Amino acid sequence: MFPLEGNKYAINLDRIMTANNPEKNFTSSTRKRHTSIAEALEAVKRSTTPLPSATIFEHGTLQIKMYQPSGTDMQQPHDRDEVYFVASGSGRFVNGPDRHAFASGDMLFVPAGAVHRFENFTDDFCTWVVFYGPEGGERS
Repeated sequence: MFPLEGNKYAINLDRIMTANNPEKNFTSSTRKRHTSIAEALEAVKRSTTPLPSATIFEHGTLQIKMYQPSGTDMQQPHDRDEVYFVASGSGRFVNGPDRHAFASGDMLFVPAGAVHRFENFTDDFCTWVVFYGPEGGERS
């Protein structure tokens, strides 16, 4: 806490958040809670994982990745709920029994365990991937 005018005090929330809930930013960003698409794509290029993705940020159960497939999307169902925020490009998305178009700026939700993939996507396609909650997904 630090003093303000009139015997009021303020709390430095950045210190509390960092001390009690360690956050990890895995990009070259010098800002702990902020990164750009360019920095995230740079992390994908450096990644050694089989899929063209990179973990960008973690906090508690929250995990944010950048995903940039080329040609064919080879991912398999995941054990946690997941949200995609399409950063660039367009194509078709298979989500369980549904198939529909997607474009830059769209949000796509996939429940844990659902078969899903991107198809017929443009060369500039990349998407933020947000995993959260417990294994098996959240119960509604």
